[in-house]
Amino acid sequence: MSKKVVLITGTNSGFGWLTANSVAALGHKVYATMRDTEGKNSDKAKALSQVENVTVLDVSLTDEASVKNAFDKIIAAEGTIDVLVNNAGVGMFGVAESSTTADVQRMFDVNVFAPWRLIKLVLPAMRKQSDGLIINVSSGFGAVSFPFSTVYSASKFGLEGLSEGLHYELRPLGVDVAIIQPGTFPTEMSQKIQSGSDTSIVDDYTAISEYPNKMFAAISQIFETVKPDPQDVADAVVKLINLPKGQRPLRTVVDPSTGEFIKKANDAVSVEYAKALTAFGMEGLLT
Repeated sequence: MSKKVVLITGTNSGFGWLTANSVAALGHKVYATMRDTEGKNSDKAKALSQVENVTVLDVSLTDEASVKNAFDKIIAAEGTIDVLVNNAGVGMFGVAESSTTADVQRMFDVNVFAPWRLIKLVLPAMRKQSDGLIINVSSGFGAVSFPFSTVYSASKFGLEGLSEGLHYELRPLGVDVAIIQPGTFPTEMSQKIQSGSDTSIVDDYTAISEYPNKMFAAISQIFETVKPDPQDVADAVVKLINLPKGQRPLRTVVDPSTGEFIKKANDAVSVEYAKALTAFGMEGLLT
C-alpha cells in the first residue's frame, strides 16, 4: 500500500483523534488540525504530536488565512495532499426557533463553509494528478432531520449536498468524494452540543417540552446497552482510504443502533437518483 499524505480536521478529541492515530499507524503521514494548541488543547496537541507520522497544526477552520497558512505548510513539506478528512464539526440541539441568525451562521461556518474552504484548496492538485480522496464526516441527521436537531441537520444537509454532487463530478477526473454518516456515539462533541441563543421563546414550546428529555433518555439507554464505539468511525475512514480508487461508496453509515433506518433511506434515494441522472442524460456519471 502506498503511503499517503492525509489532512484530518478536528483531531483534539473523538472521531478525529482516533482517526489520526489509526491512519498514522498504517504508516501514512498525517497532518492533524486543532484549535488553540498553546491553550486549552495544549495537552492534546502535545500527546498527538508524539505519535509517529503525525504533525499537529494549529488551525482555525473558520479563518481563511489560518487555513491557507496550514495548507501552504503541508504543500511546502510534502508537495501534495492525497486525502482530506473533513471531520471537525459542531452540534446544536433544541427548539429550532430558539436559534438566531447568528447561531445558524456559526453552525454553517464550521459544518459547511470550513469543509468547502479546504476542498477548494486541495482539489486543483488532486485533479492534476488524477488521484485523491475527500472524506466528509456528516451524520445520520444529514440524511433526515430530527426534531430538536433541525439547525444541525440543515448544516449537515448542506455538507451532504456538496459531497453528493462532487462525488459524480470528480470521479471521472480520478478524485473520489465519500460521506461517512455516524450515529450517536459517546464522544466529547456529544457533551458540548450548543443550543439556540433566543431563550425568550422556550416557554412557548411547553406542549412538547417532554420530548427532548425522552430523546436523551433513549440515547443514554443506547450507550448502556449497545455501547457504540467511536473507533468504528475511524475504522470506516481507514477502510475508505484502503479501497481502490473509483470503488469507494458515496455514503457509509456507521451506526450500530439505528443505522438500518438510515441505510434504507440512502438506498431508496440512490435508486431514484440514478433514474434522475439517466433522465437528464448523465447516466455515464453513474459508473
